[in-house]
Amino acid sequence: MPRPSSNQPESRILKITGLKSFPVADAEGNKYFFVKVYTDAGIDGIGEAGIRIWGNAIGKAVEHLSEILIGENPWSTERHWQKMFRGNFFPADKVYMCAISAIDIALWDIKGKSVDMPVYKLLGGPVRDKVVCYPHTQGKTLVGLVDNCKQAVDDGWKFVRWGQPETHGELEYSGDAGRLEPLKSMRLAVEQMGAVRDAVGPDISICFDVHTRLDTRHTIEMCRDLESFKPFFIEDPIRSENPASYRKIAANINLPIAAGEQWASKWPFREVIEQETIDYARIDLCIVGGITEALKITHWAETHYIDIVPHNPLGPVSAAACVSLTMASTNVGVQEMPKRPGTFATDLFPQQIGWEDGYAFCHDAPGLGIVFDEDAAEANRVDPQGWVPQLYRDDGAQTNW
Repeated sequence: MPRPSSNQPESRILKITGLKSFPVADAEGNKYFFVKVYTDAGIDGIGEAGIRIWGNAIGKAVEHLSEILIGENPWSTERHWQKMFRGNFFPADKVYMCAISAIDIALWDIKGKSVDMPVYKLLGGPVRDKVVCYPHTQGKTLVGLVDNCKQAVDDGWKFVRWGQPETHGELEYSGDAGRLEPLKSMRLAVEQMGAVRDAVGPDISICFDVHTRLDTRHTIEMCRDLESFKPFFIEDPIRSENPASYRKIAANINLPIAAGEQWASKWPFREVIEQETIDYARIDLCIVGGITEALKITHWAETHYIDIVPHNPLGPVSAAACVSLTMASTNVGVQEMPKRPGTFATDLFPQQIGWEDGYAFCHDAPGLGIVFDEDAAEANRVDPQGWVPQLYRDDGAQTNW
């Protein structure tokens, strides 16, 4: 079937020449999974996959998807997205969606570089000059948590954030034999939030991440006890497999709800947006399908007055893609930013997005505005497989980390 004609001379149309996966670690040992897309014009783009510990499977998906991308114009992002998602009849699963996300972000980076424009301008921005962010301030003890939150405020952050506490002695555990007993964890969470609120005062916003660790009735009970501390939102209050269950949560608590980081396309967001059972959409650009899909969800959420809070626990590419989206979108609550940009992975990314006084921003530079050192990445390849820390109830039953 003939393709639509282009006014652009054939010799000037970019063509994709290759894709390459980079499972790497930075100088501090933090692991990432990046995907680089190359073109015949020497313009390349960089993307990032969201579930790095599935790296071997994602790498195979990238190889498979490259079969339908090499020789194509990188500007046709919507066409490529549809082909990658639907082209094998069965809709893409979460592994393939991580690969699609990384590829799509890289294609947007190429598009910006090819016309000497930042991605956020291609998306219609900026609608704001900078984006307020929250860091990760968790601690292994109550004292450690409070100290980390106070330090973040001293450093200029306007938000603090931590997660549902574990119950085996350390509140944040990184091994394979952790414990989380719900009733005890709920009591600890109330104690934590009270202590942090006393320490940082009323003007600092608190984000609290249940991290899918509690059942519906436990979350409802705990949230009622947390209301007096006025957190900015409660994140992932229940598991994500059944979006319909958010109806019960929304009807029984009086706190803002943030959810969505585990959903891998627009379709799981449909119910919670249309029924308005969440207040903040936690879109993960590196899982949901990249910038192309995230932009659709963002505009959809806007029609229901739902703000986005993009999920960003990853590396400099994810951060740049998220801030590109939030600088170009009206309905933004806050941006997750675990660490200050430019203070980590600088061996891999000597140029990253900017940060000042609790806000992040993209530079007025082509594409995502970051620089990837491919030689450094090649020298720091790692095995991309792994497991998150494991949590169990006191009776030995598996529970969510």
